[in-house]
Amino acid sequence: MKRYSISRLPNGLTVATAAMPDRASVSLGLWIGVGGRHEGAEEGGTCHFIEHMLFKGTRRRTARGLSEAVEGVGGYLNAFTGEESTCFYARARHDQQEQLVDVLSDMFLNSQFAPEEVDRERSVIQEEIAMYQDQPQQQVQELLDAALWPDQPLGRPLTGTAESVARLGRRQLLEFKRKLYTAETTFLVGAGRVRHDQLVRSAARWFRGHKPGVPRSAAPVREAQSQPVLRLHTKAVEQTQLALGIRTCSRHDARRYALRLLSTLLGENMSSRLFQVLREEHGLAYSVYSSCSHYCDTGTLVVSAGLDTENLHRALTLIVRELRRLAARAPGRAEFGRARDYVLGQMDLGLENSENQMNWVGEQLVGYGRVLSPTGVRRRMAAVTPAEITAVARDFFRPDRFNLALVSPLKRATSLGRLLRDGA
Repeated sequence: MKRYSISRLPNGLTVATAAMPDRASVSLGLWIGVGGRHEGAEEGGTCHFIEHMLFKGTRRRTARGLSEAVEGVGGYLNAFTGEESTCFYARARHDQQEQLVDVLSDMFLNSQFAPEEVDRERSVIQEEIAMYQDQPQQQVQELLDAALWPDQPLGRPLTGTAESVARLGRRQLLEFKRKLYTAETTFLVGAGRVRHDQLVRSAARWFRGHKPGVPRSAAPVREAQSQPVLRLHTKAVEQTQLALGIRTCSRHDARRYALRLLSTLLGENMSSRLFQVLREEHGLAYSVYSSCSHYCDTGTLVVSAGLDTENLHRALTLIVRELRRLAARAPGRAEFGRARDYVLGQMDLGLENSENQMNWVGEQLVGYGRVLSPTGVRRRMAAVTPAEITAVARDFFRPDRFNLALVSPLKRATSLGRLLRDGA
């Protein structure tokens, strides 16, 4: 049986499925290729606000009615907003597929945006923003984004700020949705025990009112950095939260495969170098990890850690040392093999799940306009060599790509900027 199938409706909406006929469930995701990067300077938090409002009631269902329509058949309903996409998703038994399409389309096409609900949800979002500001691990990531992408959409929080959210009203939200959430930017993705032809028919029925339009392109990133950047937010916290961000490459760059393996070697699991050095050998951190993110025209590798403030300089020295080691010498065969097999194994385990399959298809349709087969990605990942790891480390581990964010009791940290520049 063919695993992945894709169809395009006359109005421009794309329907895609990942067939998993042995599963009892179906996971449906309504993906829109619009996110925080598509917002102007005065529109911060619009996509996230719209995400909230689509749960607040339609012409046919109240907010409670939307939840009950899915939870009442044993399923669940949720959503998330990203930099380049927004997704509304639901999962239930496979025989409830039509009900899920009905609910998702009703939310998307018929939400009322009642003025009193907009005002109420604005207060809810401002409380969400305040909650994140009280979480140093979240705050340091937002501080890092502002350092990486100053005065650009990627550098602004997806939630917006309390001030930007206060400016958004019903008219602005509906106008943004009308202009950007068009049929061409919309993908209905099903995974699990799903029949492609049946989902296409359902989409044609429930989304027949979805209008075509001209999508808005995200503004390209501006990269003018010439030396390390340090952002410090002084706050009375028990630990210093550290996030070191390194600008890398886009999702279209072939180096992303080697970069993923490099991140695994560096800090993605308990076998990684940073975990072993900072936690096991020196006892400097409980949590230390690395991760990669890729966008249409850029990307990042981020190292994050929570530390006793007195250990900050020592820990950052060790982190920089490990970055330089990766750029200086290829990893040994055994270490490299473990990292490669970890990535391949995690990929296989993840794709056993219908929701993860739905995310796989949705992310790639939004990002590439097609679905990359897991077999092809696995083959490309398996072909990475230790020498490629060293090559990407040399490409990206340079002072003019280093950005350090700290949420800390410290009042100044100028010596850390010198450490990033000079490595000592």
